[in-house]
Amino acid sequence: MNLFQTIRSRIASPAHPFIFKFDGATLSYGEMLARTGQIANALVLAGVEPGDRVAVQVEKSVENFLLYLATVRAGAVYLPLNTAYTLNELDYFIGDAEPKLVVCDPAKRDGLAEIAKARGVASVETLDANGQGSLIEAANKAPTDFADVPREDDDLAAILYTSGTTGRSKGAMLTHRNLASNAETLREYWRFTGSDILLHALPIYHTHGLFVAGNTIMFAGGAMIFLAKFDADEVMRHLPKATSMMGVPTFYTRLLKHPGLTREACAHMRLFTSGSAPLLAETHTEFREKTGHAILERYGMTETNMNTSNPYDGDRIAGTVGFPLPGVEVRIAEADSGKVLPQGEIGVIEVRGPNVFPGYWRMPEKTKAEFRDDGFFITGDVGKIDERGYVHIVGRAKDLIITGGFNVYPKEVESEIDSLPGVVESAVIGCPHPDFGEGVTAVVVLKKDSIPDEKAMIANLEGRLAKFKLPKRVIFVDDLPRNTMGKVQKNVLREQHAKLYS
Repeated sequence: MNLFQTIRSRIASPAHPFIFKFDGATLSYGEMLARTGQIANALVLAGVEPGDRVAVQVEKSVENFLLYLATVRAGAVYLPLNTAYTLNELDYFIGDAEPKLVVCDPAKRDGLAEIAKARGVASVETLDANGQGSLIEAANKAPTDFADVPREDDDLAAILYTSGTTGRSKGAMLTHRNLASNAETLREYWRFTGSDILLHALPIYHTHGLFVAGNTIMFAGGAMIFLAKFDADEVMRHLPKATSMMGVPTFYTRLLKHPGLTREACAHMRLFTSGSAPLLAETHTEFREKTGHAILERYGMTETNMNTSNPYDGDRIAGTVGFPLPGVEVRIAEADSGKVLPQGEIGVIEVRGPNVFPGYWRMPEKTKAEFRDDGFFITGDVGKIDERGYVHIVGRAKDLIITGGFNVYPKEVESEIDSLPGVVESAVIGCPHPDFGEGVTAVVVLKKDSIPDEKAMIANLEGRLAKFKLPKRVIFVDDLPRNTMGKVQKNVLREQHAKLYS
């Protein structure tokens, strides 16, 4: 079934609020149906047919979100692109995905039109941060009635490109069933209803803001307060009207510095969730002490949407990502052999379920390499499952450090460093070393009143870690490099310190 038909079926009343806009205006569900109908008609007029890709690189706006829904209604495949991508990067995505239509900011139209022409794209339309542009002008003239295009469960609804930090980006294909099954599971597991109002400050070119937040609240028939971006003052201003918020760790660290964040300010809130990057245990504890709320951390990825979650009722344990979601199977295996490991042992996390994508766009060999014969997807994340069934993420397989023949998982070292007095956070990487192959290297952010002392820090770790796990060097920095979703970019750190031991 077309994902949009399920969304439509959850609308309790056309008058029910759908989105509270940046400017304070309200868009109802009835207005959403009419507006997405107009945009879907405009897409068809631009030559978009079922199965065609619609590539979108525009700033967050209500109209951008409606474009996603209209694309799905039209039976096409939505392809959101990070607004930070350069023309050179866009050339690759457009060449690979071969979209029928590209939608971009008016300021980028000239450069993109050249690429589009060279790549045989039929049309380029515009949409700016205020929800204006040639696409909207066309939609304004179109009828509001639109018959949702029938789709099968396995038809594609979206393609999301991975970040491509280790080679060229891969297009993760997501079906109507992938998105619908995960939204329904999260709606139930996190207890969303039509009474919920989600504070939405996430970008919508990423699975977190687009699918986890957007689809889940629509499956509940609830509403969103739609902020253009995260701003602590704006979040605190709108918090009294919200019941829930989804964020990345950076949101919570910034909110903790806001004087308005108190138990009283959060007393009416039902749920705070965090994902896209690991949440420090310190942040979890501090937020709970200050607000009375335990942030619910969960685990997902572009290729699978959400796989696990800390419980709605029960212990939300800092440093874990909870239990496998209903209908999702999670196991720990040896990377090379695929042998399933016993409880408590560290290995590669593998998942199977209706949420898991069918493969990478036009990469059959890569797809085959990432799946086991029994259908489990090899996530590339390293972790373990403890005696209570909680899943722990230790790191990425590509971040594994092999020093003198020994395996070192960065998360284990980072946890010990982060527990030292004066440390805000750390990132542990492997740097080329003439004797050991890779040298364990810690990049550390200290609190403002702390004095950097490399030797003292290594000495403090000596009783806590095996000798081969000890950092050979500690580098102190003001901030760790992060991508737009708040993940620490260890590839950047490895490049910066590649010659540390040479």
